[in-house]
Amino acid sequence: MGISKVERLMNLVIALLSTRSFITAERIRATVYGYADSPSDEAFSRMFERDKNELRDLGIPLETGRVSSLDPTEGYRINQEAYALPPVELTADEAAAVAVATQLWQSPELVTATQGALLKLRAAGVDVAPDAGATISTAAAMPGLRGSEEVLGILLAAIDSGQAVQFQHRPSRSDPFMTRTVEPWGVVTHRGRWYLVGHDRDRNATRTFRLSRIGSEVTTVGPRDAVRRPDGVDLREIVNGAVAEWPPSAQARVWVAEGRATALRRQAAVTVSRTLAGRAGDEIAIDIGRQDRLAREIAGYGADAVVLDPQALRDDVVDRLRAHAEGIARV
Repeated sequence: MGISKVERLMNLVIALLSTRSFITAERIRATVYGYADSPSDEAFSRMFERDKNELRDLGIPLETGRVSSLDPTEGYRINQEAYALPPVELTADEAAAVAVATQLWQSPELVTATQGALLKLRAAGVDVAPDAGATISTAAAMPGLRGSEEVLGILLAAIDSGQAVQFQHRPSRSDPFMTRTVEPWGVVTHRGRWYLVGHDRDRNATRTFRLSRIGSEVTTVGPRDAVRRPDGVDLREIVNGAVAEWPPSAQARVWVAEGRATALRRQAAVTVSRTLAGRAGDEIAIDIGRQDRLAREIAGYGADAVVLDPQALRDDVVDRLRAHAEGIARV
């Protein structure tokens, strides 16, 4: 099975950054993982030309030159000085994002892949810089991902191959697991936590799943290239709407049964009498704050509290109630 273009380009960058001399195309084909399976010289040439152009389009300073003073063959490398970034000033949020990305790069899976690539280059006689990969070391578990590294790897592979996934998920630690079948669109981080975004086939709607609440058994479902992210979909906006803290002024409208949900009533800013499905009660306006916390509290009242809006909070509560009902049904 061939590797993805992203992985092949990463392998190529590692090779071209790690050498002090120019590497020929033939040596790249033989030593860089992702090129050896080319069915013919012409197929390799077309693939390598596309990859070189893509690296240049990304702003990576790819250089060409003679392999040595005695060998006029053309070779390639990346100018390390031009590749390095100048001093960069980051905001707190930007620095946090860079830290997460750095820790992902230091995950055991990528450390092993990188060290393996460098070892293969050295074994093939490529002059690899002594400090290549020196900064790569096994890191502690990533924030919000502890115990979910394997899940992340499977999900990323499924996204790349365009396959649906099936897994056990629970809305909160106290809720039972339930089976979900999802068409994955992407993985997003928010405040140190990792979330899968995609189309939930069981709910026929867009849903967000925290990785730490997904069971360890994740399997792919259906053929490859059957799932694609819809055009115009902003994954980060979806996650923000589902799990972010709402602005201080954001409120939810919740119906509560008469004489019930006393704790919710105490938080209400506005109370209006209202009958819902034949039951007497009140419509209250309550500050949302953290959606996760409020959804858990409302779900605890069962049929005595119903979210009227916003829709994201309502969906969250419904998912929790369904998970609880399915857990009871299995007992």
